[in-house]
Amino acid sequence: MGKFHTSIKDEHKAFAQKQKMYFVSTSPLDKEGHINLSPKGLDSFRILSPTRVAYMDIVGSGNETSAHLLENGRITIMFCAFDGPPNILRFYGTGYTVLPGDAEWEDLSSHFDIQIATRQIIVADIDKVQTSCGYSVPLYQYKGERDHADKWAQKKGREGLEEYMNEKNLKSLDGLPTAMAIR
Repeated sequence: MGKFHTSIKDEHKAFAQKQKMYFVSTSPLDKEGHINLSPKGLDSFRILSPTRVAYMDIVGSGNETSAHLLENGRITIMFCAFDGPPNILRFYGTGYTVLPGDAEWEDLSSHFDIQIATRQIIVADIDKVQTSCGYSVPLYQYKGERDHADKWAQKKGREGLEEYMNEKNLKSLDGLPTAMAIR
């Protein structure tokens, strides 16, 4: 049975920092809208305080998280143990997007190794933390990070990335604007 907490405890932080992958989920308010669930990696997640987290977001083919956060703020972040003792950790909260040039960018970006493909930082204020067993999560062996995103971004260059984001990252799948679109 799951246990709930009102903040991120030291043991939660230690578990999250050990994981090589995590998942981010957001949803529009419209019941016909598409729920988004994205896997993340690349040492991109930081716990800033017992109630605040952030992750560095890399350019992708969509920007659902930013659009959903702009519309309603709801976000869930989940970590699963793929090795070691079985465990699942979820952070529930409200979030927002920080773009390069925003007032918070300089401080937040100092927590990450900013890459050419970094498009934004997602910040979430956590109001509920849940732990549960991970008994049915299979065991996997970590072999390393993929370099595809970096190679793709290097090939596109800064100008090519800007064009790509203007084409693919200004609206969600359901037509909601992202933080990039309202800037």
